[in-house]
Amino acid sequence: MGFRVGILTVSDKGARGERADTSGAAIRELVASLGATVEQYEVVPDEKEVIASRLRQWADEGGLDLILTSGGTGLSPRDATPEATLAVVERLVPGMAEAMRQEGLKHTPMAMLSRAVAGVRGRTLIVNLPGSERGVRQNLGQLLPVLAHALETLRGEAGDHVATAEGVERAGGGSTAA
Repeated sequence: MGFRVGILTVSDKGARGERADTSGAAIRELVASLGATVEQYEVVPDEKEVIASRLRQWADEGGLDLILTSGGTGLSPRDATPEATLAVVERLVPGMAEAMRQEGLKHTPMAMLSRAVAGVRGRTLIVNLPGSERGVRQNLGQLLPVLAHALETLRGEAGDHVATAEGVERAGGGSTAA
């Protein structure tokens, strides 16, 4: 069974139709490599309660495996995506946010200003990505080698795995790396 994904782009201008959502399109392209189906997609304004409400709805009622947000992770007074995410997740996955910042720092010192978080609500993994297409490609690209295993684990489907430099390998052989 493939993974069910939601893409929530957070952008005041995007929600008003003043900016095209290239980051959401990049997410859609990258998750296709996981055999994922994008079942929910929406562009919402930088409003904490709107973001939190959509995350709750998609995780609880929609039963999505993965929700990827784009935007709202910086220092602007309107950036509220991490706070909305923290309000709904039950457990944090700090290694994912750390890995994204580490990858971002290879490209720009501004990556250290990211407040992105990753966490779990029920059996749904929620990850905050940057708002730029370039940032999405760099950050999500860093996570792709472990996402399938993370989602299988949340579903209770993951068996014994051994981490390798190339990806995650099932004990006894058979790589799950893309």
